[in-house]
Parts: sequence; C-alpha cells; structure tokens
Amino acid sequence: MLNIKAQFIILMYLISFSCFGQDQSYRLMFYNVENLFDTKDDTLKNDDEFLPDGERHWDTHKFYKKLNNTARVIIGVGAWNAPAVVGLCEIENRFVLNQLVYETPLKNFGYSIIHHESPDWRGIDVAMLYRKDFFTPDTFFTIPVLFPFDLNSHTRDILYVKGRLGGKDTLHIFINHWPSRYGGYLETQPKREFAAGLLKHRVDSLFRVNPENGILIMGDFNDGPSDESVSKILKALPEPIDSCCYLVNLMAYYDADKFMGTLKYRENWDVFDQVIVSSGLLDGSIGIVVKAGKAMIYQPDFLLEKDERYMGNKPFRTFYGFEYLGGFSDHLPVYVDLEIPTK
Repeated sequence: MLNIKAQFIILMYLISFSCFGQDQSYRLMFYNVENLFDTKDDTLKNDDEFLPDGERHWDTHKFYKKLNNTARVIIGVGAWNAPAVVGLCEIENRFVLNQLVYETPLKNFGYSIIHHESPDWRGIDVAMLYRKDFFTPDTFFTIPVLFPFDLNSHTRDILYVKGRLGGKDTLHIFINHWPSRYGGYLETQPKREFAAGLLKHRVDSLFRVNPENGILIMGDFNDGPSDESVSKILKALPEPIDSCCYLVNLMAYYDADKFMGTLKYRENWDVFDQVIVSSGLLDGSIGIVVKAGKAMIYQPDFLLEKDERYMGNKPFRTFYGFEYLGGFSDHLPVYVDLEIPTK
C-alpha cells in the first residue's frame, strides 16, 4: 500500500499529464480576493482598519485563514491542478503574495509572482501569479491611471505582462481593477471611462504592430459588460464579428441573467469580473485559441451562502460590513481555458 505522500505525487502527475500534456490546455483565472491585508501597520497606507487593534480586529489567525481560503479557491478553479496564470486584485503587498504562494498548499505548484506597488489610497494592488512550467514572462510593466481632472485621486495601476504560453506562443495579458462606484455610479463613471481609454490605447498599439496579437484582458472593472466604459470606450463586443483587430467580452452572455454573476447587490447579480480577448484568440489565426469560445464563473457551493434577505444565494465573504464571517470573498472568480492545438 502506497503512503499518502506517494499517492498524492502520483495523483498530481496524472492530473498534470491529462490536463496540460497531450491537449496543451491551460487555465487562466482572475479573482478579487476581498482585502487580503497583512496585520502590520504601513504608515504610507490607509490600512488601519486591518490591524489587530483596528475596527476589523484583523489578527494572525484571520490572516492565515484568509490565505488558506484563497489558496483553496485557486486550486479549486484548476480542478486540483492549479491554473497556469492567476490574476489577483485587492492584494496589499508583496509580503501577502509571498505568504500565499509559499506558505499555503499553493507551494506545491511552483508559482512565481509579478507585482508592483500602486498608489491606491487604501494600498491595494493587482498582481499576477504564474506557473513557471506553463508560462514564461518576457516583459512586464504597470500603466499608471492618473486622472487629469482629479489629481488628488489615486487608484490601482493596470498590470501588463507579455509572455509565452506553453513556452512558445506569445500572450499579452492586462490585469485590471478599475475605480469603484463608492460615492455614486454617475460621480465615479468618468474615472472608469478614463481607465478604459488608457487600456484601449495600449490595445490599439498592439493591434497596429500585429493585427493578430493574442490579447487577454481580465479584472474587476466595477462596471458590467454593457456599461459604456467596457462596451463603448474599450469596445469589448458581446460576440465575434466578421472582421479583425477587435475585442470580445467572454462574460457578456452572463450580463442578461440577474440571477447569476460575480457579485451580488441586494437581489441583483452583477458581472464586474470579466475576461476579454482579442479576435486572434477566437478565430484560430494564431497558435492559441479560447476553448469553447467562452469564459466561466467558478461558483461551487462552498463559495456561496444562503441569502436570507434577498432570496437565493450570495458570495460567502470574509466580512459583511465590519462583521467577520470567515468566508472567502464578496466576488466569485472567473476563468478561461486556452488551447494550443496540436500540429
């Protein structure tokens, strides 16, 4: 009889071989983890509520439970073979990423980290994890989102990563966390539209270099697929057209369903977390293609709880206001499978 460790190694080998071997299929995901803060005071950030003596009474036990909950979700999205690429937002700093990657079960999957501190007033950033055996980054940088009409407002940068999936096919990845609706939808709309314009400028630059560039955009946009920032300014279409050099929102088909989404406000679900791709990833013109032509919301039972007030279910989050629930996040993850067809 094999011991537990030996059984685990064999199981991981078989899963890796079947999922990422012959068919060359790679899963990429995005997850708003809901305030992954450490317990230390950073005098340059507004993190006081996430301290042991702060309003949330954030302590080491809660922090490490949050880390392990997050790792459980990432591994779950990968069906026990963690995704090749993970986009994250609401991350405080490099320390929490190191703890997530090296001090949880994620340590078994060989993740590396791409992260840069952004000027967000709360100190939260976007980041990317990647498995070195499946993705090789060639370059990365951040795109500052600086509002000329509000110089005192600071938000998250957009993270850009160019790399090779499967060691050969180039992919351009943008990870986003656009300004929130805090303060009102109309009042904050210009900021999201400005972020969309910055991103569109970068995408158009890639299209000018190569109309068939493989571009993947993911993030929490704080707007849905049909909002103007996404549909009119970024110009992410709800479905493919007979043309080239355009973007398609793989989450658009969820938008009409108010009983399904990535986060819930009262009785309505919204699709703020999205995956958007270039036409080259859909029409087979390059070496990478979106499997089944769509992205998915990961919504297992353990990420949901019963919604006593507004019926149905809702995300099982870490906090409800300042009440600690011990759950996962107020957002559900999204993911997409990319394939490199065998020749």
